[in-house]
Amino acid sequence: MDHSKVQEIIEQQVLTVAKAVEDKIDDEIAALERLDADDLEVLRERRLQQMKKMAEKRSRWIALGHGEYYEIPNEKEFFSVVKASQRVVCHFYRENWPCKVMDKHLAILAKQHIETRFVKINAEKSPYLSEKLRIVVLPTLALVKNAKVEDYVVGFDELGGKDDFSTEELEERLAKAQVIVYEGESSLNPSKSKAPTRNVRQGSTSYSSDSE
Repeated sequence: MDHSKVQEIIEQQVLTVAKAVEDKIDDEIAALERLDADDLEVLRERRLQQMKKMAEKRSRWIALGHGEYYEIPNEKEFFSVVKASQRVVCHFYRENWPCKVMDKHLAILAKQHIETRFVKINAEKSPYLSEKLRIVVLPTLALVKNAKVEDYVVGFDELGGKDDFSTEELEERLAKAQVIVYEGESSLNPSKSKAPTRNVRQGSTSYSSDSE
């Protein structure tokens, strides 16, 4: 197939997509024009309620420590954190360069994803947790949802295997585990995510009150 024919096909496809988008916009405009004052007031009230609920959520998250990346002082505090917040990313670290690299990215993401609590804990000073969660390689991120460790990011293997990975690559990996809310186009792109370094143990580890 010659180049001019290929170009013609591409142009036709672009026009088809553009027409579909234009038709959809026209339909939405027509629907809005059919709304009367009462309908608009209902929509306005619904939107205000949604904004109010989101503001309340943000206030609650901030009160719990969301929006900042900080260190958990002891193992007992870990259980309090994962019970209080629906989504938690916990970095098990020690004082070395790879963990400092991870710190840099997590500090950025904590501010971008206020819906999730980002914390870290010294693995060497947390023998009970490290043994229970089988933390061996550092850094390791424990990804917690609804008080259960659902997934792990172990070392840098899933982030290209080097310490020069981007914050966006880590963000996409956390989005894949659904521990953050992320609507990026490639957040669930399997071509960017390698096989996990290890699988989460069968049956998620749950932290109920008897774990303390």
